[in-house]
Amino acid sequence: MPIWKGIILGIIQGAAEFLPVSSSGHLVLVKELLGVDLESGGVFFDVMLHLGTLFAIFIAFWKDIKHLIIEGLHICGDVAVNFVTLLRNCFSREKKKFRRVIRSSYRKLVMLIIVSTIPTGILGILLSDVIEASNRIILVPGICFLVTSLFLVIADLAEPGQKKPKEASYKNAGFIGFAQGLATMPGVSRSGTTICACLLSGFDKKFAVKYSFIMSIPAVLGAAVLELKDFGGLSLSGYYFLHCRHGSRRCCRIFVNLFYDAADPREEIQIFCDLLCDFGRRIDWMLFTVKVLSGGGA
Repeated sequence: MPIWKGIILGIIQGAAEFLPVSSSGHLVLVKELLGVDLESGGVFFDVMLHLGTLFAIFIAFWKDIKHLIIEGLHICGDVAVNFVTLLRNCFSREKKKFRRVIRSSYRKLVMLIIVSTIPTGILGILLSDVIEASNRIILVPGICFLVTSLFLVIADLAEPGQKKPKEASYKNAGFIGFAQGLATMPGVSRSGTTICACLLSGFDKKFAVKYSFIMSIPAVLGAAVLELKDFGGLSLSGYYFLHCRHGSRRCCRIFVNLFYDAADPREEIQIFCDLLCDFGRRIDWMLFTVKVLSGGGA
């Protein structure tokens, strides 16, 4: 595959991931239009696209992710202390109190994300063969675009809620995780589906957008790990690796020139991601419904 085709696919993945139009569905269509055949190195390419998306999400929401990591470690520490306390209480007359584990919004958000990840992982594993087959059938993304348009109509008609992490329930998180699991089909927008599920659960719109992207991190990491296990079975020629190496050098030169005048390239990426996320919060969902319907009809 020529390097310029890879750049086009990367741009589509990066831009569409932050919009409710299904990046995977558009990638299938563009691959068909460009005549891209990734039969030998498709797993490697898909992993790189997903990790690139993950990198952008980390930059866009780094402040929240940093707090989530810290509070997640504190949760593990409190659970360990409570376990030790439980053992001591079993063999001691003096009963000590347990620590309260969920005592902040970020800790509640950590638990909500964990709960959402469980149904997503189960559905991802169960539907893995179906998803792989769907990526080779151009009709499937077209049908799934129509499903996405239905979700966008529902999201546009849904009454805005007021729920933040403290008010959200674990039942809400499980429902949203189930929706994310269904969105693994090409053409079903993950962000559109999960934001729709968030709004139906009564989430505040700004929090719904943030939760939709942050909850994708463990799902993307899990998908990458599952795909990486297939690397051992890949048989790639020396030319393929040579082509990738030269392509990588050319990509590096492009991005160095792109960010050469920036004091910190991360600031440029942060601004771009913030613009896309802010656009996602302000959009008229009906406009994207028409866009996705046109893709499904095509």
